[in-house]
Amino acid sequence: MKLHMIDVSVIGCGNMGSALIKGLSRVDGYTVTAYDVAPEALEAIEAHCERTTTDIEDVHDSAVVVLAVKPEIVPLVLEELDLDTDRTLVTFAAGVSTDVVAPQTDATVVRVMPNLAAETRNMAAAVSWDEPDENVARMLSDLGEYVEIDEDLMDVATALNGSSPAFVFYLLGALQKRAVDEGLDEDDAEILAAQTFKGAAETVLQSEKEIDELIDAVCSPNGTTIEGMNVLWDSDVEDVVGDALSAARRRSAELAEEAEKDAER
Repeated sequence: MKLHMIDVSVIGCGNMGSALIKGLSRVDGYTVTAYDVAPEALEAIEAHCERTTTDIEDVHDSAVVVLAVKPEIVPLVLEELDLDTDRTLVTFAAGVSTDVVAPQTDATVVRVMPNLAAETRNMAAAVSWDEPDENVARMLSDLGEYVEIDEDLMDVATALNGSSPAFVFYLLGALQKRAVDEGLDEDDAEILAAQTFKGAAETVLQSEKEIDELIDAVCSPNGTTIEGMNVLWDSDVEDVVGDALSAARRRSAELAEEAEKDAER
């Protein structure tokens, strides 16, 4: 069965917008228009989409319009954006609620917190909507995995899947650096560390076991893994990692408050 083509416009071709565009270019079924005010941003992704433009009117006929700009830019874009009721506006901006966006557009508003793994179609995304949108659901599925959440939990999702890739990169880098200190080649250590994170994550997604059970499965009595795990269990690393997530969640909530105050002015 042939899928119908979905016309998607992406407003903002920075890190997240370009990751989305590149990810969609790897999948059949999408016609993508990229909009940005910076010609150099468009040049960087023109090979991955059907059209680039600096004229915002060119996005008005797309079925799905993705707003992938920084939170403080959202009000400026919405002033120029004129979408009718047949369109769906997907917002990526951290801390910008549907209540802030919806009064400024006739389009159906869907809020999504994605991450940069959209580029490789390994994205983790959280979506909040009044009713599921078929086009958006297909797009998110084609780019990775998504979960539906209530919008009042979006600050937590922003921290967990939006910010946490940086935390994972940090942990991966820490393992790589210590392996190099212990004698491994830097490139070899990076490959082994990255593939280990990738494999562990895929194991969690596909296994029916709890994470603690998976840890036990790797550990053997008096073996190497249990020796390392004892170091982790005796440390406060779990609290530190949790504090990093909480700090990101609090900042998302602060951004939401700022956006609401700006909308009231």
